[in-house]
Amino acid sequence: MKTFIFLLAFVAASFSATAQQTAAPAGYTDMMAATIMELNSTGDPAQLRQLVSKFERAATAAPTDWLPAYYQAYGLLITAFQSKEDGDTKDEYLDQAEAALAQARKLRGDESELLVLQGYIYQARLGISPMDRSGKYSRMVSEVLGQAKGINPANPRIYLVLGNNVYFTPKMFGGGPEAAKPLFEEAKARFAAFQPSSPLAPSWGERQLTSRLKAYEQAASAQAAKQ
Repeated sequence: MKTFIFLLAFVAASFSATAQQTAAPAGYTDMMAATIMELNSTGDPAQLRQLVSKFERAATAAPTDWLPAYYQAYGLLITAFQSKEDGDTKDEYLDQAEAALAQARKLRGDESELLVLQGYIYQARLGISPMDRSGKYSRMVSEVLGQAKGINPANPRIYLVLGNNVYFTPKMFGGGPEAAKPLFEEAKARFAAFQPSSPLAPSWGERQLTSRLKAYEQAASAQAAKQ
């Protein structure tokens, strides 16, 4: 009996030690919040790469948290969008983004958010060479966003990324600005009701959506002025 109690105490102590080793360090939440804010407010590739490095360090400091890997992937994705480098270099950023996303998935992150980000990465790959890649990646974007919608239809980023996909699809294939508009309007309604699950949870996209909708307003005003 004493041996059994000793073993229980040893196991409990081991779990306690493990928890202490994997617990986020002091100031972690504040550091992550500040870095996420920077990430959401810049389009400068050099600054984006610095922020990606910060998330890499955060992942080392809190190895059981999926969010540093998620934001590392998101930062690399935005870098690929904003970079003026050649297509091969952009694909390298996206390769790194997918590797970070795979790590976030291993840590059992929010599957709906992970799928949306995967769809956004596919969209970035399509954008590198639309003529050559549209047949493959446009379909993949739709499929993965459909999976995300099945998990959490309230996620506004689903409709934003899907709207982008339709927006840049040629009109002859069912795309274009007018076909995408209902999706952007759906995203707007979803953003109005959206509440992040935590202070560090993904909340990006609303600024991009506002820009898209403003373009529709400007186009309508210009058309009215001609009449």
